[in-house]
Amino acid sequence: MIRKLAMQFHGRELSIETGRLARQAGGAAVVRAGETVVLATAVGSATPRPEVDFLPLTCDYQERTFAAGKIPGGFFKREGRPTEKEILTSRLIDRPIRPLFPKGYRCETQVIATVLSHDLENEPDVLALIAASAALELSDLPFAGPIGAVRIGRVDGEFIVNPSAAQMERSELDLVVAAGRSGIVMVEGGARMVPEDVILEALFKAQEEVRPILDLQEELKRQAGQPKRDAVEEIPDAAMRADVEAFALPKVQAALELGSKTERRSALKQVEDDVRLELGLKYPERERDLVGEFERLLRHHVRGVILREGKRIDGRGPAEIRPVSCEIRVLPRTHGSALFTRGETQAMVVTTLGTAADEQKIDALVGESYKKFMLHYNFPPFSVGEVRPLRGPGRREVGHGALAERAIAAVLPGEESFPYTIRVVSEILESNGSSSMATVCGASLSLMDAGVPVSHSVAGIAMGLIKEGEEVCVLSDILGDEDHLGDMDLKVAGTKTGVTALQMDIKIGGITREIMREALYQAREARLYILKLMDSVISEPRPSISAYAPRIVTLKINKDRIRDVIGPGGKTIRSIIEETGVKIDVEDDGTVAIASTDEAQMQRAVEWVQRLTAEPEVGKIYKGKVKKIVDFGAFVEILPGTEGLVHISQLDRTRVKRVSDILKEGDEVPVKVLEIDRSGKIRLSRREALVESSGQGRSG
Repeated sequence: MIRKLAMQFHGRELSIETGRLARQAGGAAVVRAGETVVLATAVGSATPRPEVDFLPLTCDYQERTFAAGKIPGGFFKREGRPTEKEILTSRLIDRPIRPLFPKGYRCETQVIATVLSHDLENEPDVLALIAASAALELSDLPFAGPIGAVRIGRVDGEFIVNPSAAQMERSELDLVVAAGRSGIVMVEGGARMVPEDVILEALFKAQEEVRPILDLQEELKRQAGQPKRDAVEEIPDAAMRADVEAFALPKVQAALELGSKTERRSALKQVEDDVRLELGLKYPERERDLVGEFERLLRHHVRGVILREGKRIDGRGPAEIRPVSCEIRVLPRTHGSALFTRGETQAMVVTTLGTAADEQKIDALVGESYKKFMLHYNFPPFSVGEVRPLRGPGRREVGHGALAERAIAAVLPGEESFPYTIRVVSEILESNGSSSMATVCGASLSLMDAGVPVSHSVAGIAMGLIKEGEEVCVLSDILGDEDHLGDMDLKVAGTKTGVTALQMDIKIGGITREIMREALYQAREARLYILKLMDSVISEPRPSISAYAPRIVTLKINKDRIRDVIGPGGKTIRSIIEETGVKIDVEDDGTVAIASTDEAQMQRAVEWVQRLTAEPEVGKIYKGKVKKIVDFGAFVEILPGTEGLVHISQLDRTRVKRVSDILKEGDEVPVKVLEIDRSGKIRLSRREALVESSGQGRSG
């Protein structure tokens, strides 16, 4: 039976429908806003996977080009590997729903969101998240939802919920917030140096706005939902728990005293192996249960020490930052480079400057666009002491790169003042907590080293949270283990002025406004501390770019003269490039960008283009070439493709009987522009040019 519920949501209808499409899926929901339509399905296997100790959940978001009335480019004319937008939206769906499955649930589960129609105004990513939640609610899967999501913008000081594309162009904020009944579960977005108080207001504004979306899903579930399957609850074995604690706790305490991540993890792994070996004799064929109890003991002990003593795994206090070092110009031939190290996390970040030809072409549902700034993040296995095959970037790498890119984009110069394509690459050489935020810091340093005129330095910090009942501890600069054992992962990047990027995942409910405020302001203090260290190394961009980077000169010519630069069949522009070795990009608006690492050749090309496109000026003297002799005068070319008439009366200071007595075709002569009439005809004078050159008149 088809069921559809709809409501008015901030000026447009939002509807959720089930029972018409994808009826063999475990749960299916179609969410529509305006003319954007997203189908999400949820399917789970009937039996768990006994060999895994994690939730085998896969979330995929896919955009079909037919949704916007387009045919894919390329040879095969069909959608290929996921785009960056699809990967990031898949992560956007995965992160808030994954913690809402019961612990110990091991059935293979797949959520697929497909964009079926896109009106180019209502963004499908938020709708996909809502549809995924609704599909899970309608299914028999043990999902502790629902969750809803909204995008929050801010224009002229006013918050806008699910802003249109036109509004987003003027917005200083772009936050996607997912929340359930118990509070916010996920945040992702960027800002243009917005203060923490504004971010806080936006988050809790979003939490309020999500409630009607939750109501809609719950009502649809009541009407059309399936009974939920029984989730296997892990019932603790009190005797096993006591045995594991008695055997392992002293060894765990000793292992946690080790300062090095490698030594600490090696020691903890040895304790885990000892638990399996020694207690496995008493509890045969229950190895997984023993490991589970060991992990519970480790988690409980680490969290307890932090809450009781304010002492973290590596001995730091809650707000203490690990030692930070910053270096620039670490690579000799790159355009800009930096090495940022914070504790056992290290990022080598390199900036490369290119021309318009290096821009990335984006073929998206909303149309083609070109990207002038790219930040790519690489996480090789040696950075965490592992061995695994090298592959292309995974979802995590794409996500971390996008987060750092958002953080930096807010401080980059406009194309008018800095016409370069910028690529920043972060190579993570060592990792123990928040390599994405190390990337932000390294990218800021690297850009300044490259001479990119950024407006501010940018730094980032990862925050954590331990909450047991009413006991709360906010942690600055979290380690990888603290991320795993904690209740929140909050990454905040920004300048001294405000926040430029934010990412948050919350594993528990009940995060109050006061806790969020404490976390944001503790993050601000950490950010300011790191910015101070960064500024001590380089506080403003270098005055000039690297000698190895291309110099770019931008000219603005009359659009009607573009054809003069290009020439017939591109002959003229090819001649310029071949003879000078420069790169030339000509835009339809008359912008000409000339790039070269050779200053002299670039100047030669600039002068060449200027000659080709120069406009005649009244009163100016030119050295022209006689192109044609007629009875009443001579036609003289003063600029390439631009001719004027020298009347016989203007040929000389004395009376001239025949033009051929003074000039012949091919002669080069000085002429002065007397007049340019409305039709563009140019009147020239050789006589006036001779008078001025001899010092008997005014100079032009």
